[in-house]
Amino acid sequence: MKLTVLGLGCWGLVLTKLLTPKFDDVWGWSRAQDLSKELLEEKKSKLPFEVELDKKVNITHDMQKAISGADIILLVVSTSAIRTVCQQLKDAGIKDNQILVNTSKGLELPSLKRMSEVIKEVLPNQKFAVLSGPTLAREVLEGQPTAACVASYDIEISKFVQKHLNVDTKFRLYTNDDVAGVEFGGSLKNVIAIAAGFLSELNLGDNAKGAILTRGMAEIVRVGTALGANPSTFWGLSGMGDLIATCSSPLSRNHTVGRMLARGKKIDDILSELGSVAEGVKTSKAICELSEKLGIDTPISHAIYKAVYSSENSKEIFMNLMLRSLKAEETFA
Repeated sequence: MKLTVLGLGCWGLVLTKLLTPKFDDVWGWSRAQDLSKELLEEKKSKLPFEVELDKKVNITHDMQKAISGADIILLVVSTSAIRTVCQQLKDAGIKDNQILVNTSKGLELPSLKRMSEVIKEVLPNQKFAVLSGPTLAREVLEGQPTAACVASYDIEISKFVQKHLNVDTKFRLYTNDDVAGVEFGGSLKNVIAIAAGFLSELNLGDNAKGAILTRGMAEIVRVGTALGANPSTFWGLSGMGDLIATCSSPLSRNHTVGRMLARGKKIDDILSELGSVAEGVKTSKAICELSEKLGIDTPISHAIYKAVYSSENSKEIFMNLMLRSLKAEETFA
């Protein structure tokens, strides 16, 4: 069995290390300019924390060589790069029977498409699954027990990926057939995580955080179900599970963005300081555009969008959520 990991950032490196013992042949691919001498020669990376890969892992910038004969190909690049990398896969001769598993959580701009929709456009006949859930990379690296789900329109693909990526007590996988629900849950929770980080930094209390999580989930469900997702999916690992982990942990990049916004930092400076992608920033724009097209109310997401992209006072933006007109609380089956 051969595993290929496309994208050797934080999550890509952690997944490579986690899954190497399960495969006979393991390859990691990244753009030439992103491959450090240390990673190529010593199989080590120190950003944002140290990951050391097994010596049997092959590192390359040659896409054709990386994917040749691979049974499973993990797509672990930023959402903005998915379309480009899929085109590279097509040019490199990816086979229809090779299973492409996307792990990136976000929506494409300006198309507002989910990642599976982007992949379908470029690689229409590709076997495909999405891996999502509460998967903070640092905890996975440390061997902390983690559970996630694998979603595909073909249950046999989900089962195949589940079998080969499940790692004993470290990484437990469940199958799911609601690709849209799993993708929306993983993507839209990043926006709410920015809000949670903001509240934490300002010490506005656990009551406020509980409100943000539940009202934020209501927004995710509204948008997701309007676009074909099963509402029950949002109470699972890729929805509520991921929301809780991402909104509670300082290990979350989106949570960190919220904290830094609360300190008065500008978004460009925040992203430069982070040195890595925080998908919730762009997703806040995407969900606002989606909700406006659908005529759906998403006040928390709009507040995050304003806090990220405008010069308005961030604290005032959030406090104004408390002053909105009174209404009944909706419930979801």
